[in-house]
Amino acid sequence: MSLVERTGLALLHRLDPERAHGLSLVALNTGLAPLPGPVTSPRLATTLAGMDLLNPVGLAAGYDKNGTAIAALSRAGFGFIEVGAATPLPQPGNDKPRLFRLTEDRAAINRFGFNNEGAAVIGQRLSQRSRTQVPVGLNLGANKTSDNRAADFAKVLALCGPHVDFATVNVSSPNTEKLRDLQGPAALAALLAGVMEARAALPNPIPVFLKIAPDLTPDDLAQIAEVALTSGLAGIIATNTTLSREGLKSANRDQQGGLSGAPLFEKSTRVLAELSQLTEGRLPLIGVGGISTPEQAYRKICAGASAVQLYTAMVYEGLSLIPRVATGLDVLLARDGFANVAQAVGTGRGHWL
Repeated sequence: MSLVERTGLALLHRLDPERAHGLSLVALNTGLAPLPGPVTSPRLATTLAGMDLLNPVGLAAGYDKNGTAIAALSRAGFGFIEVGAATPLPQPGNDKPRLFRLTEDRAAINRFGFNNEGAAVIGQRLSQRSRTQVPVGLNLGANKTSDNRAADFAKVLALCGPHVDFATVNVSSPNTEKLRDLQGPAALAALLAGVMEARAALPNPIPVFLKIAPDLTPDDLAQIAEVALTSGLAGIIATNTTLSREGLKSANRDQQGGLSGAPLFEKSTRVLAELSQLTEGRLPLIGVGGISTPEQAYRKICAGASAVQLYTAMVYEGLSLIPRVATGLDVLLARDGFANVAQAVGTGRGHWL
């Protein structure tokens, strides 16, 4: 990390976390943040659900909720980007404060509640973006006041799907009451049937992923895997934030909301490895949760992930983390004799089970 980046992070950490989040997006869009451009190599280049990636290190949803910094983020070294979540109607989200740093734990707790400008505004913004080598996806959400939340996901996909390269059904946020109930097999199958119908109506049908919670039982995971394999999904993102507070030290540890960052790594990777066993390589998996080093990204891949996503670690490591993880991953693949990322996927998953 450069002195400039270290100083910038120190200044941001003196501000309220949500305000700092907003200012970091401003810094990106005004060119204040140095961006390395594409990061790739023959080992890092890979394919995910038919999408060509320069590298397998992506940005998780939640950072660029409204798709306002896509051009800059496409030059930050990511192999793919996910924006959102977007809901059919704009909504303010939960009351502030709703984002908390847990510095001692290298973690964060948020209870945003799908605050966003709505699918119409976000879709218009996405339609105007310049297409690059970096695929851009949209996280689909449901309005808090909706009387048919399952239908909301299909509505957002129908409106925004023509302007993105993939979409993610997010039924795993803990910050919208009863949303996680939609992970049950019957409710999930019905929800996904509507989403896949909307996908089929798109001019160019895109891959659709499902993002799941880390707080699921083995039986829950088995049922989700079965639904995923029969629904036409392109893959599963494992995982969203957790409600667990085990082992936390920071003063904000008892705040309500979803916990992300370093404490989530082991838990989310166990879920990933179990899903890899359940799906037997028939669905690509994206590993998310607690990644802050190349070694951790590599462990996710060896546990069964075809690609990974980062977010919370950037709060503590800055944007330079992205090329650092990608280039470090390249070194690790070379060290172990893998010609490409795909060869390493799932090779060490048994370690987690």
